[in-house]
Amino acid sequence: MKTMSKILAFSGSNHSKSINQALVAYASSLVRNHDVKLIDLRDFESPLFSIDLENEKGHPESIIKLEKLISEKDALIIALPEYNGSMTSFFKNTLDWLTRVNHQFLKDKKLILISTSPGKFGAKFGLAHTAGILPRFGCEILGTFSLGNFHELVSLNGEFTLSDTEKLEELKSLIHLLENNLK
Repeated sequence: MKTMSKILAFSGSNHSKSINQALVAYASSLVRNHDVKLIDLRDFESPLFSIDLENEKGHPESIIKLEKLISEKDALIIALPEYNGSMTSFFKNTLDWLTRVNHQFLKDKKLILISTSPGKFGAKFGLAHTAGILPRFGCEILGTFSLGNFHELVSLNGEFTLSDTEKLEELKSLIHLLENNLK
């Protein structure tokens, strides 16, 4: 009998009505035969990273808990909003703290990175930037997905509905790729 792999899913947004959190929740719902835990990264907030603060107070308890949670998983689905062509400062700060707790906190993890935005580019520049950084911490990025024009293509009336069938199939294919790369 095949054991289910464990997947952690979250968005790099700290916006209470994040469209990237909505996207990662939807993507998570597409996963079959694996255990998916969806979290809100806002539950793991931390102060702005500073070596002085780290030396004075150590690592924030929230980041230690997050690193432990990540260490227990086989894979991650991360939705990445974009600020000025890069990752959000909220996600970058979380990343900075995580690497201080354990520089290889993503060791042997399989990742898929997804993004969306109200604009036509779907946060693809920040997605590419982040995809170039995360493998430094030990992970394998299996693929990326970007969805532009969120408010034109997605309805959130009670449930997530993506009207662009081509983009829906692209997202489903990425989820299948992740599933097929897990034990």
